[in-house]
Amino acid sequence: MLFCSAYLYKQSFAIPGSSFLNILAGALFGPWMGLLLCCALTSVGATCCYGLSNVFGKKIVISYFPDKVAMLQIKVEENRSSLFFFLLFLRLFPMSPNWFLNLTSPILNIPVTQFFFSVFIGLMPYNFICVQTGSILSQITSLDAIFSWTTLLKMLAIAMVALIPGTIIKKLSQKHLSLDKSDKNVHVLNGRKHN
Repeated sequence: MLFCSAYLYKQSFAIPGSSFLNILAGALFGPWMGLLLCCALTSVGATCCYGLSNVFGKKIVISYFPDKVAMLQIKVEENRSSLFFFLLFLRLFPMSPNWFLNLTSPILNIPVTQFFFSVFIGLMPYNFICVQTGSILSQITSLDAIFSWTTLLKMLAIAMVALIPGTIIKKLSQKHLSLDKSDKNVHVLNGRKHN
């Protein structure tokens, strides 16, 4: 309960450090329960951040990051027809930090259900790597065990498995997303075009 509360608090207020909590989850709960827990907590916490931003943060985010919000809004509008794949792409290959995506998604009129599931699926490889690392580190009994062939092969296998979803999304995104086209003279901010 304490772990879940700390994780949700951290995610809800966009506080960095999820890798440490993911590693801790792997050590405390094991690889599979830890992964499921981290994916669920990441999604719920990011959705709470979305809600807080929707209620309290729109004006603040726009005032502090007008250019970045405008650039992201252009990309979202270009990819509105395949928005879910675009959101997955942003989570797997971040062009901007996850906390920024969490804060700007309500400004960009991203539906909360697509937001939730894109976080759940899109951050799964990252969560997988961290949780598996925590699980492996919890079983190490000496410094020599860190550099054993078994540990190194496990870590290599984790890295290879985590690359699979990113490769699939990248191939799908090349077919469905427009990531390079943008009109440099027109900026869209909160649904309005500005020159």
